[in-house]
Amino acid sequence: MRILAAMSGGVDSAVATARAVEAGHEVVGVHLALSRAGGTLRTGSRGCCTIEDAMDARRAADLLGIPFYVWDFSERFRDDVIEDFISEYKAGRTPNPCLRCNEKIKFAALLERAIELGFDAVCTGHYATLVNGEGGLELHRASDAAKDQSYVLGVLNADQLAHTYFPLGDTPSKALVRAEAEARGLSVAQKPDSHDICFIPDGDTRGWLAEKVGAEQGEIVDRTGAVVGTHEGAHAFTVGQRRGLKLGIPADDGKPRFVLEVRPVSNTVVVGPKEALAIAEISGERFSWAGPAPTESEFVCHVQIRAHAEPVPAVASVTETGLRVVPDAPLDGVAPGQSAVIYVGTRVLGQFTIDHTVSAVPTGV
Repeated sequence: MRILAAMSGGVDSAVATARAVEAGHEVVGVHLALSRAGGTLRTGSRGCCTIEDAMDARRAADLLGIPFYVWDFSERFRDDVIEDFISEYKAGRTPNPCLRCNEKIKFAALLERAIELGFDAVCTGHYATLVNGEGGLELHRASDAAKDQSYVLGVLNADQLAHTYFPLGDTPSKALVRAEAEARGLSVAQKPDSHDICFIPDGDTRGWLAEKVGAEQGEIVDRTGAVVGTHEGAHAFTVGQRRGLKLGIPADDGKPRFVLEVRPVSNTVVVGPKEALAIAEISGERFSWAGPAPTESEFVCHVQIRAHAEPVPAVASVTETGLRVVPDAPLDGVAPGQSAVIYVGTRVLGQFTIDHTVSAVPTGV
């Protein structure tokens, strides 16, 4: 095949590219420039798509003897990922920018351009596997559960899966990938994995949002509507948060209170007992299927609400307005804006953005 290898400058994408070359494919490497801040530098494991990352990707491509290019996707990244991140927080939701980047940049903008240029597939270093099932191509978890990235790939549709290539999916461990990189002479063999949000490299999400969204004082209320404190900007709070509330009135039982809800229209933060974080039902209108859609309107599955959360047994229903999931046991700390990925066994069936939640603990309990 003619393969366009997305080379981030990390060890995973370098080894994935090397395997594509070794398999006999015609491979071209490309690094995506996602920031217009030319002086952006990497700080340890924070950040990605920096100057150092571009140089590391180029060195790997040179070693592998393949053509290499840097493509400027900064405008698309700003519009589809950064602005989406800001608007979601303004709306009181908690977005996942990595999932949005996969959806809008790596497997939409990049894949679209790759196909226009005559490539058959885009190769990445994601840990996930593709399986030819009875109904078509399916997305499955990686062999290494600790590195599995199928959650952030749940937004891919059947057409996109047909043009993807994940050479690392069957690798038993990340240690083996690093050892392979060392054996191949790749300079990124021991490079730290990137963490946190790439466009907030210092990790100060609250400060970054305060600058972008603006801070306006508002009320912190309990589940009955009683004011128990004030805040300097609702955007700085996420569901499940305990620290930094600075409540002026303690709870009647003396126990800590947690953020249960963020209401951006009224600039209000709702707090309550930890038990009230338990969610009995989630639903969303924005959904997609990763490959063949289910044949039943209601089916047994597992649902995962964060990249590294444990999947929970559940029953999912296709409704007139979207998807509804009722877990066998309540979910903890669910926030609107998060993505719920639905699995059947190891297969990713699809995903939806959580718009609505139903508490397992009625108000007043």
